[in-house]
Amino acid sequence: MSFRLAPSAANAGYRLESFASVGSTNALALERARAGDPGQLWLVSKKQEAGRGRRGRAWATPEGNLAATLLLSGLSDLKSAAALGFVAGLALGEALDAVVPAGSVSIAPDGADLAGKGRFELKWPNDVLAGRAKLAGILLESESLATGGFAVAVGIGVNVVAHPEGLPYPATSLAALGSKATAEDLFLALSDAWVDVAALWGEGRGLAAIRERWLRRAAGLGSEVAVRLDGAVIRGIFETIDTECRFVIRAQDGRRHTIAAGDVHFGAVASEAAQ
Repeated sequence: MSFRLAPSAANAGYRLESFASVGSTNALALERARAGDPGQLWLVSKKQEAGRGRRGRAWATPEGNLAATLLLSGLSDLKSAAALGFVAGLALGEALDAVVPAGSVSIAPDGADLAGKGRFELKWPNDVLAGRAKLAGILLESESLATGGFAVAVGIGVNVVAHPEGLPYPATSLAALGSKATAEDLFLALSDAWVDVAALWGEGRGLAAIRERWLRRAAGLGSEVAVRLDGAVIRGIFETIDTECRFVIRAQDGRRHTIAAGDVHFGAVASEAAQ
Protein backbone atom coordinates (compact mmCIF):
# COMPACT_ATOMS: atom_id res chain seq x y z
CA MET A 1 0.00 0.00 0.00
CA SER A 2 1.25 3.50 -0.80
CA PHE A 3 0.66 6.81 0.94
CA ARG A 4 -2.29 8.81 -0.41
CA LEU A 5 -3.79 12.21 0.30
CA ALA A 6 -7.42 12.33 1.35
CA PRO A 7 -9.63 13.81 -1.40
CA SER A 8 -10.44 16.75 0.90
CA ALA A 9 -6.72 17.53 1.18
CA ALA A 10 -6.08 17.27 -2.55
CA ASN A 11 -9.08 19.50 -3.25
CA ALA A 12 -7.72 22.06 -0.77
CA GLY A 13 -4.44 22.26 -2.69
CA TYR A 14 -2.21 20.05 -0.53
CA ARG A 15 0.49 17.98 -2.22
CA LEU A 16 2.33 14.81 -1.22
CA GLU A 17 5.83 13.38 -1.55
CA SER A 18 6.47 9.96 -0.01
CA PHE A 19 9.70 8.07 0.57
CA ALA A 20 10.67 4.50 1.45
CA SER A 21 13.23 5.98 3.86
CA VAL A 22 14.38 9.51 4.69
CA GLY A 23 16.88 11.22 6.95
CA SER A 24 14.44 13.68 8.52
CA THR A 25 11.13 14.78 7.05
CA ASN A 26 11.44 18.13 8.87
CA ALA A 27 14.93 18.76 7.49
CA LEU A 28 13.76 17.84 4.00
CA ALA A 29 10.76 20.16 4.31
CA LEU A 30 12.96 23.12 5.23
CA GLU A 31 15.26 22.28 2.29
CA ARG A 32 12.21 22.45 0.03
CA ALA A 33 11.29 25.82 1.56
CA ARG A 34 14.76 27.24 0.91
CA ALA A 35 14.46 26.07 -2.69
CA GLY A 36 11.25 28.07 -3.08
CA ASP A 37 8.53 25.49 -2.51
CA PRO A 38 5.18 27.28 -2.03
CA GLY A 39 4.13 25.05 0.85
CA GLN A 40 1.05 22.93 1.59
CA LEU A 41 3.39 20.01 0.99
CA TRP A 42 3.25 16.76 2.98
CA LEU A 43 6.48 14.73 3.18
CA VAL A 44 5.95 11.23 4.57
CA SER A 45 7.86 8.03 5.18
CA LYS A 46 7.60 4.77 7.11
CA LYS A 47 11.27 4.92 8.06
CA GLN A 48 13.35 7.87 9.26
CA GLU A 49 17.09 7.63 9.82
CA ALA A 50 17.80 10.94 11.56
CA GLY A 51 14.54 12.03 13.14
CA ARG A 52 14.60 14.56 15.93
CA GLY A 53 12.34 15.67 18.73
CA ARG A 54 12.16 18.70 20.99
CA ARG A 55 15.35 20.18 22.44
CA GLY A 56 17.58 18.19 20.09
CA ARG A 57 16.42 14.79 21.29
CA ALA A 58 16.50 11.89 18.86
CA TRP A 59 13.21 10.48 17.55
CA ALA A 60 13.34 6.88 16.34
CA THR A 61 11.22 5.89 13.34
CA PRO A 62 11.78 2.20 12.60
CA GLU A 63 10.24 0.61 9.51
CA GLY A 64 6.44 0.77 9.69
CA ASN A 65 6.05 3.82 11.94
CA LEU A 66 4.88 7.15 10.54
CA ALA A 67 7.08 10.18 9.97
CA ALA A 68 5.13 13.03 8.39
CA THR A 69 5.90 16.71 7.97
CA LEU A 70 3.67 19.40 6.57
CA LEU A 71 5.53 22.35 5.05
CA LEU A 72 3.72 25.68 5.28
CA SER A 73 5.50 28.54 3.55
CA GLY A 74 5.15 32.30 3.22
CA LEU A 75 3.77 32.81 6.74
CA SER A 76 4.08 36.24 8.31
CA ASP A 77 3.10 35.88 11.99
CA LEU A 78 5.50 33.57 13.80
CA LYS A 79 3.72 34.03 17.16
CA SER A 80 0.43 32.84 15.67
CA ALA A 81 2.15 29.98 13.87
CA ALA A 82 3.40 28.64 17.21
CA ALA A 83 -0.14 27.32 17.75
CA LEU A 84 0.27 24.94 14.81
CA GLY A 85 1.47 22.31 17.27
CA PHE A 86 -1.97 22.39 18.88
CA VAL A 87 -3.61 22.22 15.45
CA ALA A 88 -1.47 19.17 14.65
CA GLY A 89 -2.34 17.49 17.94
CA LEU A 90 -6.05 17.92 17.36
CA ALA A 91 -5.83 16.69 13.78
CA LEU A 92 -3.84 13.64 14.84
CA GLY A 93 -6.27 12.89 17.67
CA GLU A 94 -9.16 12.92 15.20
CA ALA A 95 -7.23 10.76 12.74
CA LEU A 96 -6.49 8.19 15.45
CA ASP A 97 -10.14 8.10 16.44
CA ALA A 98 -10.99 7.42 12.79
CA VAL A 99 -8.57 4.52 12.18
CA VAL A 100 -8.51 2.75 15.55
CA PRO A 101 -11.62 0.64 16.23
CA ALA A 102 -13.88 1.85 19.00
CA GLY A 103 -12.75 0.77 22.42
CA SER A 104 -11.36 2.15 25.63
CA VAL A 105 -7.80 2.66 26.76
CA SER A 106 -8.57 2.72 30.47
CA ILE A 107 -5.47 1.51 32.31
CA ALA A 108 -2.62 3.97 32.46
CA PRO A 109 0.94 2.63 32.84
CA ASP A 110 1.60 5.20 35.59
CA GLY A 111 -1.51 4.25 37.54
CA ALA A 112 -3.48 7.40 36.72
CA ASP A 113 -7.27 7.18 36.70
CA LEU A 114 -8.54 7.55 33.13
CA ALA A 115 -12.23 7.05 33.86
CA GLY A 116 -14.30 9.11 31.45
CA LYS A 117 -11.29 10.18 29.39
CA GLY A 118 -10.96 9.81 25.63
CA ARG A 119 -8.77 7.12 24.17
CA PHE A 120 -6.27 9.61 22.76
CA GLU A 121 -5.29 12.57 24.88
CA LEU A 122 -3.10 15.61 24.19
CA LYS A 123 -0.19 16.28 26.51
CA TRP A 124 1.03 19.87 26.58
CA PRO A 125 2.72 21.03 24.51
CA ASN A 126 3.28 18.48 21.77
CA ASP A 127 2.54 14.82 22.58
CA VAL A 128 -0.36 12.46 21.92
CA LEU A 129 -0.99 9.82 24.58
CA ALA A 130 -2.91 6.57 24.71
CA GLY A 131 -3.55 5.41 28.27
CA ARG A 132 -1.07 8.05 29.47
CA ALA A 133 1.69 6.40 27.40
CA LYS A 134 3.35 8.41 24.64
CA LEU A 135 2.11 7.40 21.21
CA ALA A 136 3.17 10.38 19.10
CA GLY A 137 5.22 13.56 19.17
CA ILE A 138 5.02 16.84 17.27
CA LEU A 139 7.90 19.15 16.43
CA LEU A 140 7.63 22.62 14.87
CA GLU A 141 10.66 24.12 13.16
CA SER A 142 10.75 27.45 11.36
CA GLU A 143 13.07 29.27 9.03
CA SER A 144 13.14 32.78 7.58
CA LEU A 145 12.88 32.94 3.81
CA ALA A 146 15.01 35.08 1.52
CA THR A 147 11.84 36.21 -0.23
CA GLY A 148 10.31 37.41 3.05
CA GLY A 149 8.17 35.75 5.68
CA PHE A 150 9.06 32.32 6.95
CA ALA A 151 8.36 28.63 6.56
CA VAL A 152 7.20 26.20 9.23
CA ALA A 153 7.77 22.45 9.20
CA VAL A 154 5.06 20.70 11.23
CA GLY A 155 6.63 17.35 12.05
CA ILE A 156 4.48 14.46 13.32
CA GLY A 157 5.94 11.13 14.42
CA VAL A 158 3.67 8.24 15.41
CA ASN A 159 4.57 4.87 16.90
CA VAL A 160 2.52 2.65 14.62
CA VAL A 161 4.18 -0.78 14.77
CA ALA A 162 6.87 -0.24 17.42
CA HIS A 163 7.74 2.02 20.34
CA PRO A 164 11.01 2.67 22.16
CA GLU A 165 11.84 0.89 25.41
CA GLY A 166 13.76 2.05 28.46
CA LEU A 167 12.50 5.63 28.44
CA PRO A 168 11.95 7.69 31.62
CA TYR A 169 8.24 7.75 30.75
CA PRO A 170 5.82 5.11 29.38
CA ALA A 171 5.48 4.75 25.61
CA THR A 172 3.24 2.66 23.36
CA SER A 173 2.36 1.97 19.74
CA LEU A 174 -0.83 1.30 17.81
CA ALA A 175 0.23 -2.32 17.42
CA ALA A 176 0.73 -2.64 21.19
CA LEU A 177 -2.81 -1.31 21.63
CA GLY A 178 -4.14 -4.08 19.38
CA SER A 179 -4.69 -1.93 16.29
CA LYS A 180 -3.97 -3.21 12.80
CA ALA A 181 -3.89 0.30 11.32
CA THR A 182 -0.90 1.00 9.09
CA ALA A 183 1.10 4.18 8.62
CA GLU A 184 -0.68 4.63 5.29
CA ASP A 185 -4.11 4.31 6.92
CA LEU A 186 -3.21 6.84 9.56
CA PHE A 187 -1.72 9.37 7.15
CA LEU A 188 -4.81 9.25 4.92
CA ALA A 189 -6.99 10.09 7.93
CA LEU A 190 -4.50 12.71 9.16
CA SER A 191 -4.43 14.58 5.85
CA ASP A 192 -8.23 14.69 5.93
CA ALA A 193 -8.49 15.81 9.58
CA TRP A 194 -5.85 18.51 9.05
CA VAL A 195 -8.04 20.30 6.49
CA ASP A 196 -10.91 20.74 8.96
CA VAL A 197 -8.79 21.67 11.99
CA ALA A 198 -6.64 24.11 9.99
CA ALA A 199 -9.80 25.77 8.69
CA LEU A 200 -10.98 26.17 12.30
CA TRP A 201 -7.60 27.72 13.23
CA GLY A 202 -7.88 30.15 10.32
CA GLU A 203 -4.22 31.28 10.47
CA GLY A 204 -4.71 32.34 14.07
CA ARG A 205 -8.15 33.90 13.89
CA GLY A 206 -9.69 30.78 15.41
CA LEU A 207 -7.15 30.21 18.18
CA ALA A 208 -9.86 30.46 20.87
CA ALA A 209 -11.76 27.61 19.23
CA ILE A 210 -8.58 25.54 18.93
CA ARG A 211 -7.83 26.13 22.61
CA GLU A 212 -11.35 25.07 23.64
CA ARG A 213 -11.22 21.88 21.57
CA TRP A 214 -7.69 21.09 22.76
CA LEU A 215 -8.74 21.35 26.41
CA ARG A 216 -11.43 18.72 25.81
CA ARG A 217 -8.63 16.28 24.98
CA ALA A 218 -6.11 17.58 27.54
CA ALA A 219 -4.23 14.93 29.50
CA GLY A 220 -3.91 15.58 33.23
CA LEU A 221 -6.27 18.54 33.37
CA GLY A 222 -7.21 19.15 37.01
CA SER A 223 -4.68 16.63 38.31
CA GLU A 224 -1.28 16.79 39.97
CA VAL A 225 1.62 17.41 37.63
CA ALA A 226 5.28 18.32 37.79
CA VAL A 227 6.90 20.73 35.34
CA ARG A 228 10.66 20.74 34.92
CA LEU A 229 12.12 24.13 34.01
CA ASP A 230 15.87 24.50 33.53
CA GLY A 231 16.67 22.11 36.36
CA ALA A 232 13.96 23.37 38.73
CA VAL A 233 10.66 21.54 39.29
CA ILE A 234 7.25 23.11 39.94
CA ARG A 235 4.61 20.78 41.36
CA GLY A 236 0.92 21.53 41.53
CA ILE A 237 -2.41 21.23 39.72
CA PHE A 238 -2.75 21.63 35.95
CA GLU A 239 -5.49 24.28 35.79
CA THR A 240 -5.77 25.17 32.08
CA ILE A 241 -3.93 26.59 29.10
CA ASP A 242 -4.31 30.35 28.68
CA THR A 243 -5.44 32.28 25.60
CA GLU A 244 -1.94 31.96 24.14
CA CYS A 245 -1.91 28.19 24.84
CA ARG A 246 0.64 28.48 27.66
CA PHE A 247 0.52 25.93 30.47
CA VAL A 248 -1.06 27.17 33.72
CA ILE A 249 -0.25 25.37 36.97
CA ARG A 250 -1.23 26.25 40.53
CA ALA A 251 1.76 25.30 42.66
CA GLN A 252 1.58 23.70 46.09
CA ASP A 253 2.20 27.09 47.71
CA GLY A 254 -0.91 28.46 45.96
CA ARG A 255 0.92 30.58 43.42
CA ARG A 256 -0.19 30.42 39.79
CA HIS A 257 2.52 29.92 37.17
CA THR A 258 2.14 30.45 33.43
CA ILE A 259 4.71 28.45 31.47
CA ALA A 260 5.64 28.91 27.82
CA ALA A 261 8.03 25.93 27.56
CA GLY A 262 8.85 23.00 29.81
CA ASP A 263 8.57 19.24 30.34
CA VAL A 264 5.34 18.07 31.99
CA HIS A 265 5.02 14.80 33.94
CA PHE A 266 1.98 13.04 35.45
CA GLY A 267 1.33 10.52 38.20
CA ALA A 268 4.25 8.35 39.29
CA VAL A 269 6.47 10.00 36.69
CA ALA A 270 5.64 13.38 38.21
CA SER A 271 6.74 12.13 41.64
CA GLU A 272 10.05 10.93 40.23
CA ALA A 273 10.56 14.18 38.31
CA ALA A 274 10.27 16.14 41.53
CA GLN A 275 13.10 14.26 43.26
